Amino acid sequence: MINYIECNLEPESFQVCEKPTFDLYQTDDKIGIFSFFSGAGFLDLGFETQGKYAIRFVNEYNLPFMQTYRFSRINMGIAEPTYGYSLADIEWMLEGKFLKKLKNLVEIEKRKGQPVGFIGGPPCPDFSVGGKNKGQHGENGKLTNTYIELVCLLKPDFFLFENVKGLYRTVKHRQFFEEMKVKLENAGYLLTERLTNALWYGAPQDRERILLIGFNQKSDRLNNITSQSIAQFPWSLTERNDSQTLKDLPWPEQTPFAEGSRLSQPDNLPIELTVEYWFQKNSVENHPNFIHCFTPRAGLKKFQVIQEGDDKKKSYKRLHRWRYSPTAAYGNNEVHLHPYHARRLNVAETLAIQSLPKEFIVPPTIPLSAMFKTVGNGVPYMLSKAIAESISSFISTTGAH
Repeated sequence: MINYIECNLEPESFQVCEKPTFDLYQTDDKIGIFSFFSGAGFLDLGFETQGKYAIRFVNEYNLPFMQTYRFSRINMGIAEPTYGYSLADIEWMLEGKFLKKLKNLVEIEKRKGQPVGFIGGPPCPDFSVGGKNKGQHGENGKLTNTYIELVCLLKPDFFLFENVKGLYRTVKHRQFFEEMKVKLENAGYLLTERLTNALWYGAPQDRERILLIGFNQKSDRLNNITSQSIAQFPWSLTERNDSQTLKDLPWPEQTPFAEGSRLSQPDNLPIELTVEYWFQKNSVENHPNFIHCFTPRAGLKKFQVIQEGDDKKKSYKRLHRWRYSPTAAYGNNEVHLHPYHARRLNVAETLAIQSLPKEFIVPPTIPLSAMFKTVGNGVPYMLSKAIAESISSFISTTGAH
């Protein structure tokens, strides 16, 4: 059993550093990251564990998400952000005093001499095919504009924007995406984009995301950022060699469900991409979040008739132990059932499907529904780490002061 440390998760404990001390001006040779829409910090964790970055500032409006962020870092022994946390609505940061404070922190970080980056994935329901589909005019869609506006105003050396594939592939949203890119280019950024899948980087999950990365041509901390160099951005640096053919492999289809059944591991398949592999890798039965699971109100009957591997329904999908999972977007009527137990997945198992280290723990004090929403909203950890590696490699290759 992994033990965990209790910590203060009250709202007042999430504060931005008002008066940076002298120590904050000292360089540590890390690329400084300002994180927005941080959620529980899965994206940030990929950057932190890659080794060349340090999280300086974290902004997340949802309290359970922020509580999970802080709790997980304390229990993993990771330093808290240099300039603290902010629970403020990101739209407030475009206002006078908030914008001035944030600009001051970014300037402090720039003076250390290392590149400064913004990373974030604004809430996506307004661009999701299965979501609200209101686009840039929806309440969540407007937040994308806010993030891009902050990038253009504060001009970090680079930024990462992450969102659902609907923003990229849906005609009505693609126009907004292209307008957003024009705004960034006019602000001096050279851009590279890719529709990618977490499965390609080792996560046991079929989760497509559009990633947009921009580098500031006028940065004093970057060298040789040109149209030619950006065209060579190493998107595939840590991608699996078989990424484009993974879905074409002879994955097992459906198997009659039987409580506690055994099913032999298939040959000639990448077992490291399967649900069962990650359950074992993360020792989920010994994880503190293993006990956190919804109990069905209507009994077990429905859970006993769905075959293992029957994941084509809109909801109540039973995963196959020797296959990867569909997108894990829990909290939006997306119910995933355990492959060989008559129940829903628990929180420990969903963390494994998000490819997180087994040491990552969701605080036991937040509501159960918030736990699943927190886990489902995050960027799969293995994808996050791959993005971080590609960016640091590009910066290193092109040269940085």
